[in-house]
Amino acid sequence: QLQLVESGGGLVQPGGSLRLSCAASEFTFNYYSIGWFRQAPGKEREGVSCIRSSDDTTYYADSVKGRFTISRDNAKNTVYLQMNSLKPEDTAVYHCAAAVQAMCPTYSYEYDYWGQGTQVTVSS
Repeated sequence: QLQLVESGGGLVQPGGSLRLSCAASEFTFNYYSIGWFRQAPGKEREGVSCIRSSDDTTYYADSVKGRFTISRDNAKNTVYLQMNSLKPEDTAVYHCAAAVQAMCPTYSYEYDYWGQGTQVTVSS
């Protein structure tokens, strides 16, 4: 059973940066497509970004395009989400999720494994 552990969240001022990490327990991590999701209080879960296992093609929500960058280091079984130019509306609990497929899933229910999440708060 794949286990995912997120880290790197915290409190940051508007305009600041954070780098989230999603560490996986399996050495076959490179077979998984990995997505980042976020959920703010009272709001629905939102897909933020995804990186495909097949060729590392990346996808971003319009709300974060140009500010966030997803990347993976298969040697470390870790996926990163670099978040720059953070805004108060980026405040949420961020989760990573893994799908046992070559392509990024269209829907969140297609992901097979989820991490517990890390809180990101953007506030002055």
